[in-house]
Amino acid sequence: MTYVLDTNAVSALMRGDEAVIARLAAAEPAAVAIPQPVVAEIAFGIERLPRSKRRTALQDRFDLVCSETRRAEWTDAVSHAFGRIKALLERRGARIEDFDAAIAAHALAADATLVTTNLSHMTRVPGLRIEDWARE
Repeated sequence: MTYVLDTNAVSALMRGDEAVIARLAAAEPAAVAIPQPVVAEIAFGIERLPRSKRRTALQDRFDLVCSETRRAEWTDAVSHAFGRIKALLERRGARIEDFDAAIAAHALAADATLVTTNLSHMTRVPGLRIEDWARE
């Protein structure tokens, strides 16, 4: 099985969440990817912090997670999935944030399972397989 990690899953890894780390350790490294929108969201969160030991520690943890996890590339298939997701949810009156839709599109385009705790938004996306490693 292939997994795409949502922002909150990467944050859990950075915090040292034992359940998420255990699930990641049980997966084949080549079967886990971080999409570029997640990299952008985490980078933004770190950049917003004032220069401090905490910011440096978070950056170091993020660099470690990124160095050991491959990226899910943003391809034409991802762009088309993004368009379908946004249009469908808009017609249903159930819109989600663009980055959430982009992350879901990466999982759909890769026929992967999205690892997330953001169930309230991601369960709106038809056909998206979801696992919450923090609770399972």
